[in-house]
Amino acid sequence: MDKELLAMLVCPLCKGKLKYHRDAEELHCLFDGLAYPIRDGIPVMLAEEARVLDVDEKLHTSPGRSGEA
Repeated sequence: MDKELLAMLVCPLCKGKLKYHRDAEELHCLFDGLAYPIRDGIPVMLAEEARVLDVDEKLHTSPGRSGEA
């Protein structure tokens, strides 16, 4: 994913930062607990297309968590 594009993208609901997850091909909004898919290299920034993050995903990637991978 292009770093410049990623820097410009925000969550369409809360306008917060998104975290790119290369392996899952998703952009995560930790505030809203949503994962926006990236299809064919194009972020799909529609809330109705996003999936809800499970608790483990939110805890593992939460800001301030020590030992983040």
